Amino acid sequence: MATTRRTKTHSRSKTPQARTSKVREGFFIGLQSRGVFALPADVRERHRLDEPGAQLRVVEREDGVIELHPQLAIPAEQAWFWDERWQSREVEADDDIAAGRVSGHASGEVFLGHLDGLRESS
Repeated sequence: MATTRRTKTHSRSKTPQARTSKVREGFFIGLQSRGVFALPADVRERHRLDEPGAQLRVVEREDGVIELHPQLAIPAEQAWFWDERWQSREVEADDDIAAGRVSGHASGEVFLGHLDGLRESS
């Protein structure tokens, strides 16, 4: 496994403050002959790369910079929710809620009565 050059150890605290407080401008990691490397534990934890199915998206820019973007896997049964069309509808619903264009009902029967009233008025 590749080694990381650092001068002090970092704790793996689970508090949200600790997860966002350490930001690194740059550091070196070793690269094995097959291109394998290991990210430091605190970086993996901060970006949730220690979760099952986590991946890194690799972007090779024209200026020679290689970017690594953390990506979390989406279970197949939840992929519909992240579809662009569904997400646009989620934004629309959030806007309606924020603007007060929603109503609540005390029961299913009251809700169905409300729908019947809307149908009759249109």
